[in-house]
Amino acid sequence: MIDSLIRDVPDFPKPGIIFKDITPLLKDAAGLRQSIEGMAQMVDPESYDLICGIESRGFIFGTALAVHVGKGFIPIRKPGKLPWKTASESYELEYGTDTIEIHLDAADGKRILMVDDLLATGGTMAASLKLVRRVGGDPIACCFAIELGFLEGNKKLDVPCHTLKKY
Repeated sequence: MIDSLIRDVPDFPKPGIIFKDITPLLKDAAGLRQSIEGMAQMVDPESYDLICGIESRGFIFGTALAVHVGKGFIPIRKPGKLPWKTASESYELEYGTDTIEIHLDAADGKRILMVDDLLATGGTMAASLKLVRRVGGDPIACCFAIELGFLEGNKKLDVPCHTLKKY
């Protein structure tokens, strides 16, 4: 069912890219439920204390998964969006750099399941893993709704990666 709810959008955000749009999946209650239940089965909830999601679509899957398994949620956001003291991590993009932030007291001593909608080149998640470790967290695995396997982003990640749908 999930396959039929992921839409290909050609030439977005630039020519030659086929964007995997999860909007139809998000608006389908049964598909969204199936996605969250599938993610919940990927990693034993007893193996982690908190779920961390990356702005912005990682918030959707991460908070839904956190509620489903009875865990708390940690956001990783773009700079200047978190109201408390933060740590930041910059990382390389195809053209330039980006930066993400987390609260300093977000993960201290906790085992963390990292969640995002899509694994492409792995840069954002690799930076997120570093950031969680910097604030004292122990990332134990990553879960994604979609993985673009041909980009081999999972090779940049030093924890197990789990994906609902791999392209």
